[in-house]
Order: sequence, then structure tokens, then C-alpha cells
Amino acid sequence: MRTKSRGADEYLAGEGLFGGAIDKDMITVLVRVTHGPEALAATLSALVPAVAAGLVGDAVILAREQDEVLAKVADAAGASLVVAENVSWRDGVEVARREWLLCLDDGDIPQEGWIRVLDRFVGLAQPEQGLARFRRHGAGMSGLMRRVFLRSRIHAGDLVHRRVLLNEVKARTPVRLSARIERDPVFG
Repeated sequence: MRTKSRGADEYLAGEGLFGGAIDKDMITVLVRVTHGPEALAATLSALVPAVAAGLVGDAVILAREQDEVLAKVADAAGASLVVAENVSWRDGVEVARREWLLCLDDGDIPQEGWIRVLDRFVGLAQPEQGLARFRRHGAGMSGLMRRVFLRSRIHAGDLVHRRVLLNEVKARTPVRLSARIERDPVFG
């Protein structure tokens, strides 16, 4: 089952946090919900400066089941809500309005300087590059193993071109961005 949050069409027309004209250097943020509305709210609030800076143009919330509180949070932010049993990043690309997509899990908080780094990457990168990856604080050995064995798999903290998610272009080895992302400690 796929749904849009109530009032999403109004927000897409220019109202709400994630409304406005389409700009080729703007990105869509896909937020996968696993910890609930509080973690989602923490991530969305961290995106507000990027909306104000003109980097983030819209957001898509990805959830496994319908939840009235999640729908209200999405509606208040002007984000689209996609509900699917086996929700994936690809479900989000169908609703996304931009070419570059930032994949986040609820509770992810981009750290200082991320807006400048992504703005520069999106402005200069070609779609064929397809994939860039935030650095994660404390990723340690698991982060090393993930980088070695799961290079082309898309996961939270990746900036990916829509053509990669649609399997139109094969992603190259991810560009390691200097920007960092951390988990809100409340949500692990």
C-alpha cells in the first residue's frame, strides 16, 4: 500500500517545509523509519538548515506500516509518505522530485559542514558517478567491512543518483564525502 500524506499536493505546490520550485541542484531526502516518529522528527529537524540553504527541496518518508503519528509528522513537514510492507529506497525514488537522493534512517543527524559538501558534490558530479557516501563516526570494523564488501549497495548515509536506484546506470565505487553523519544517541 502506498499513500501520500494528507495535504502533500498543497505542499508540493509551494507550502510547507519541503515545498517550492524544482532546482537541478536541490536534492530529495529519503528517510526510512524504523524507530518511530520521535526519531523521524530528530532527523527532519536536522534538515531544516539545508532547506533554508536551498539544498533540500523535498523529503519522502518510507514506512513499513501505516501510522497516524508518522502521517501527521510527514504532513506537518510537507513530506510525502510511502507505506509498503517491504519498503526500500527504490520505493522512494518513485515519489522523489529531484535527481540526487540522500538516503537516511530516522535518527541520523548530518554533522556540521554537510550542506556545503553536498551542495558542491551535487553541483559538480555527473549522474554516472552515481554514489557518494557520508562518513560515519565510530563505524570502526563494521564500517570497514561494509566499505570493502558492500561498495555498491545503497544504505543510509548515501547520496545516490535516481538513475542508479532505477538500475539505469551502474554505480561506480562510492565517493567518500568529507561530511559526517551520526546517530542521535537516544535512537542508537
